[in-house]
Amino acid sequence: MKIVLSQLNYHVGNFTTNTDKIIAVLKKAEADRVDLVVFSELSICGYTPHDLLEQHDFLLKCNESLLQIASNCTKVAAIVGAPTLNPEPKGKKLFNSACYLANGKIQTIVNKSLLPTYDIFDEYRYFEPGQNHDLLQFKGTRIALTICEDLWDKQPSAYVSAKGALYKKSPMSELNKLKPDLIINIAASPFSYNQGEIRTRVLVENAQKYNLPIVYVNQVGAQTELIFDGDSMVLDAQGTIVKRMQRFQEDYLLIDTDTLKTAGYPALEATPADYIAEIHDALVLGLRDYFAKMNFTKATLGLSGGIDSAVTLALAAEALGAENLQVLLMPSKYSSDHSIKDAVDLAETLGVKYHTIPIQEPMDAMENVLAELFTGCSADVTEENLQARIRGTLVMALSNKFGHILLNTSNKSEAAVGYGTLYGDMNGGLSVLGDVYKTDVFKLARYINRNSEIIPENSIVKPPSAELRPDQKDSDSLPEYDLLDAILFQYIEQKLSASEIIAQGFEAEVVQKVLQLVNRNEYKRFQAPPILRVSSKAFGFGRRMPLVAKYE
Repeated sequence: MKIVLSQLNYHVGNFTTNTDKIIAVLKKAEADRVDLVVFSELSICGYTPHDLLEQHDFLLKCNESLLQIASNCTKVAAIVGAPTLNPEPKGKKLFNSACYLANGKIQTIVNKSLLPTYDIFDEYRYFEPGQNHDLLQFKGTRIALTICEDLWDKQPSAYVSAKGALYKKSPMSELNKLKPDLIINIAASPFSYNQGEIRTRVLVENAQKYNLPIVYVNQVGAQTELIFDGDSMVLDAQGTIVKRMQRFQEDYLLIDTDTLKTAGYPALEATPADYIAEIHDALVLGLRDYFAKMNFTKATLGLSGGIDSAVTLALAAEALGAENLQVLLMPSKYSSDHSIKDAVDLAETLGVKYHTIPIQEPMDAMENVLAELFTGCSADVTEENLQARIRGTLVMALSNKFGHILLNTSNKSEAAVGYGTLYGDMNGGLSVLGDVYKTDVFKLARYINRNSEIIPENSIVKPPSAELRPDQKDSDSLPEYDLLDAILFQYIEQKLSASEIIAQGFEAEVVQKVLQLVNRNEYKRFQAPPILRVSSKAFGFGRRMPLVAKYE
C-alpha cells in the first residue's frame, strides 16, 4: 500500500487556503498512484482555533470544507483532522476527529479520547473525549488510527479521557488488543527546543512496545505564538526511523508499507539537534508566518546597538526581507558613541533603512513639564522610564503612520524580572525574543554570525546596559545572566520552589530576590505582546498566573 505523509502549513480559520492545499496534495497523490494520504490533526481549520470552535458559522465552514475535500477523494483515500459534532445530548458538543474519506464521502470518524489540558493545551474546554476504539480497515491493512495520543512525556495527569476522568490507559493499549498491522498518528505537536528529542523517543518506544510500524504526521508553520516544526516520520516495528520529513517547511513523502515491512528502507538515526539552530529557524518561521497570515508586510523596531535589538533585526531581515524593515536609532545623552556606531553598522550591513532621532529634546521638555510636580524629588527610575516611553512613542508613531508592525525586542530574562518599561520598550505587536533567555540571545548572535560578521562583535562582547543613566550596566541591579538564567529556568520551566532551587546549591538570598522579582512583575507580562514560543514554558497563554496572588 502506498501512503503519502502530507506535512502542510495551515492557517487557522482560512478554509479556502487550507482546503485548496489539501485538494492540491490529493491531486498530486492521484498522479503518483497513491492509495492513502494522511494529513495532520485539525488540518481543516488549523490548530488551535480556541473559541472560534464556539461559533456556529465556523463549524459550518469546517463541515463544508470537509465535504468538499471528501468529494475529491474518489481515486485516492485520505485521513484529515477536523472538529465534528457530538450527536449525543450530553457532554461537549464537539469531538476532535480524524476523518477517513474515500469514494467521495466521509466513511469513518475516529474521535480523540486523550485530551491534553496542560501548558498551551486546553482541549477539554471544547471537545468531548472519544470512547470507542476500533481499527480502520483499508486495503487489507488493519490500521490503529490515533490523534496525537500516546505522545506524552510522563505526565498522564495532564490529560482527560472518557467522562472527563483523569487519564487511565492509552488508546493504543486498547487498539492493540484488536491486532493492528500499522499505527497512523496525526498530530499538532508544537515546537520547543527539546520537543524533537522527546517526540522521537516516545515514537521509538511506542513502535518497540507494540512491535508495529508508525506513520506520524505533524503540521508545520506558526499560528500566532505557537510554532510547529513538522518533523513527521515513519518508523518500522523495531523503532528505527526509516523516513523523516523536513523541519520548519512543508513536505510530501511517499512510502510503500510493503517495502517498510521488509526493512527495504535504510535506517536513519536521529542525530543530536543544535538547539540554538532550531530556535533560530523557529523564530524566523514564527516571524514570517505571523506577518503573512495577518497580511502584514512591513516591520519596525528601535535599534540601540545592544544585543537584543541586533538579534531581533537580523532575524526579521531573514524572515521578512531587509527591504520591508525601517528602524529608528534614538540616542540619549547616555548613549555611548560605540552603541550608535554598532547600530548604524548593523543596519548598513543588512541593508535596512534607518533614521536617527535623538531623544534629548523631548526628554528635556518632559522634565520641564514635570519640574514643578517633582520639586524636591531626586532623579530615579522615573526619568529612566521617561526615556523608554519617549522611544516607545516614537517607534509607535512610525508604526501608525506607515502601517509598520513594531517588533518587541525584550528577552525572556528581562521579561521574567520586570527589567522593562510598560508603554516603552515593552511596546510591540509581536515579541520575538520573549521566550529566549539572555544567555541564549548571545548564542543566537554567534549563530547568526556563523559564516560572516553580521551583528557587530562589539554588540556581543560589551556588558549589557539599558544606557538610561551614566555608566549603567544590567549587573548593577541583576545577578550576572549566567546565574540569573539558571535560577529562572529552574523556577519557570522546571516549576521548582525557592527551597528546591536553593537545595541545588544556589545562594538563598539571590534565589529569593530573583523569585520576588518574577512574582512582582506578573502584571507587566500580562500586558506584553504575544511571544513566539520556543521553550516548554513560555510566558503568555501557557503560563497563567494570578495577578494579585500572594507568593510565599
